[in-house]
Amino acid sequence: MDAPRFKDIRRGYGFDEIALVPGDITISPEQVSIEFTLDNFTFPIPILASAMDAVVDPHFAVLLSKLGGLAVLNLEGLQTRYENADEILVEIANTPQDEAINFLQKVYSQPIKENLIGERIRQIKNAGGICAVSVTPQKTKSFAHMTVEAGVDIFVVQSTVTSSRHISKSYHGLIFSELYQLMPVPIIVGNCVSYSAALELMREGISGILVGVGPGAACTTREVVGVGVPQATATMDCAAAREQYLQETGRYVAVITDGGIRTGGDLCKAFACGADAVMLGSILAQAKEAPGRGYQWGMATPHAALPRGTRIKVGSGSSLEQILFGPATVTSGTQNFIGALRNSMGM
Repeated sequence: MDAPRFKDIRRGYGFDEIALVPGDITISPEQVSIEFTLDNFTFPIPILASAMDAVVDPHFAVLLSKLGGLAVLNLEGLQTRYENADEILVEIANTPQDEAINFLQKVYSQPIKENLIGERIRQIKNAGGICAVSVTPQKTKSFAHMTVEAGVDIFVVQSTVTSSRHISKSYHGLIFSELYQLMPVPIIVGNCVSYSAALELMREGISGILVGVGPGAACTTREVVGVGVPQATATMDCAAAREQYLQETGRYVAVITDGGIRTGGDLCKAFACGADAVMLGSILAQAKEAPGRGYQWGMATPHAALPRGTRIKVGSGSSLEQILFGPATVTSGTQNFIGALRNSMGM
């Protein structure tokens, strides 16, 4: 007699649980195209820097842009709360570990200064960078117009979990199809991990989708609220939604794996699972040019009601260019992510 079933459980796989099978034909790595296209933008390397204060400030955004990638600046972080955010970042790096969360909550309790939104965008644009910014769904309507006025190139709406259907008694929810009509720039939305949620978001007209709930090194979402899907499975499911949407409309939506990538091998597996690009946090926080000074924390870490994350020490020894392009070194642990990707795609 079959046992009654109330819920179905499906096996999910993380990057450390799978390996890639080499193909029957090999290609010279220099002949492999790794360009990433998002609407009318084409990036030489398919790397995005996470919208985290320890990773991206205006200087870092310009540097990564000139190296061929895209950095996303968090418009609800320190850069828009303080005229001189660098002073606060130094204090965070110097705070003892047992006091870090309380101090983070304190500095993030300062209100956002709306005049700094346009100022930060113009800093990046005036220095020759492509400017992408991130806001939560709750702040999207308030900030969208002023970011366009300041010249933003790419707009990211991001929270721990984002869907196209939000239920609330307190306010009229964000409708992405309406936002798409109002903003003349590509819109990336995240995060999600399932086929159905990704497909619904794509049908709203967005340009790209961020995949991943709780896989980051500085994030404790899976431990705190029990939500998440291993990244290999999540990427494959959202990539399947992209293919379905492409069949329906002829329009291609970029799938960006966000989080859970710790090695060059993980990055290669993400692309094999169907990603068009990857978003990196802790790895890029290790760069000498990163504003976190060898530390990293998630943007939910200082949440006043439900902190989800911690400040971690990632170290700081290599330049951003070396992390991306090498030379890789065994002794320092420095990788060559672009070299790894080209070689993997050539096998």
